[in-house]
Amino acid sequence: MRRALLVGCMLALLAGCVARIPAPIHNDGMALAGGRGYYRVLPGDTLYSIAFETGHDYRTLARWNHIPAPYRIEVGERLRLSAPRRARVAPPPAGRPVRPPSRPLSMPLAQRVPSRPAQPRMRVSAVRWIWPARGVVKETFGRGPLSGRPGNRGIDILGRPGEPVRAAAAGRVVYRGSRLPGYGKLIIIKENNEYLSAYAHNARIKVEEGAMVRQGEVIAIMGDSGTNRVELEFEIRRRGIPVNPLRYLPVRHH
Repeated sequence: MRRALLVGCMLALLAGCVARIPAPIHNDGMALAGGRGYYRVLPGDTLYSIAFETGHDYRTLARWNHIPAPYRIEVGERLRLSAPRRARVAPPPAGRPVRPPSRPLSMPLAQRVPSRPAQPRMRVSAVRWIWPARGVVKETFGRGPLSGRPGNRGIDILGRPGEPVRAAAAGRVVYRGSRLPGYGKLIIIKENNEYLSAYAHNARIKVEEGAMVRQGEVIAIMGDSGTNRVELEFEIRRRGIPVNPLRYLPVRHH
């Protein structure tokens, strides 16, 4: 009897210890927004800003989600962030092998007409860039803290309050806002189907979404939104991938 009581007490103590172990907490903002592998569109989002934030090419997201140009999305829409799985095709049932015909079948007329040679795809012309702001480059590509993001995806140019931020190349404004974490007041410009540029931490944005801007046009006033110093964080994305802006900007002569 005493042994049975002792075993019961030990089991009760073990159960109490297990109950006090906290369950693991998962704080995946992207998963909470639309489910793991998905994104729920929020007010102010554009397909370009979502692609920029998630590290995708906007055309890839459009293809995965069957969104035609000009890539309009709706608040609350659930977007896929990975390629959809293809359905497996069942192999044909095993049967008797088909014997080849004794003489060749007649070729359809459409196949007998010689087709035109495929035209080579036109290469996207290179964008000529200029510096978007004056000032010293404090952080270079791939180095320095970036608000919790691994490695710098652009360059940080120090400046003074009120200094202008200019478009490094001509293009169309595809996003303006402050919803992306770590960027403050941000502008994204689409130069062509291959390149996007981004201008972060502005004090004031001077262009509207959808506007066409000229190279050198003042698009913002430099500030410290989303950071602790007055600077411009400038990024270039090629097909959705961050590239080193210093390889595209002209060499400065001091």
